[in-house]
Amino acid sequence: MPDPDAPRIRTALPADGEALGLIDRLTWSPLHAVQPEPQPPYEPFFDEGHSPGDHLVAELDGRVVGYVRIGFPTPLACNAHVRQIQGLAVADEARGRGVGRALVRAAVDESRRRGARRITLRVLGHNTPARKLYEAEGFEVEGVLPQEFLIGGEYVDDVFMGRPVQPPGPTT
Repeated sequence: MPDPDAPRIRTALPADGEALGLIDRLTWSPLHAVQPEPQPPYEPFFDEGHSPGDHLVAELDGRVVGYVRIGFPTPLACNAHVRQIQGLAVADEARGRGVGRALVRAAVDESRRRGARRITLRVLGHNTPARKLYEAEGFEVEGVLPQEFLIGGEYVDDVFMGRPVQPPGPTT
């Protein structure tokens, strides 16, 4: 029987755009963002490059409280077996309730379901909470670009992490 306090994870719907945009704005932080803090007028959350189908959302008590964006790291056919986490946000009031962990696990499962062999992500070197979460979910550091970003007057590393989503098989 499912845990009634566990987040419910589902594919995003077009109607989720406003709630997800608000979560994105409220959780903006130089700990994880390389873009300046969003200012009005706000861009739509979903756009040509990021559709509802690219997002899994987490709900608690029937409210959207977080999301993970899954995409392709490149447009190349020879790289189509890899998915990438390209965004993860959890509303402040839902933190500490397993939402981030549930979203990461769902991203791995969804990537597997879509036929991926690997899943990767990029995380800022100073974002220790996110790095610990990813490491706990089987991601390993695969590369570091030292001092890749200048954020708030400080140089910050760009850390590449990845993990398999299914057992290695024959190459074709």
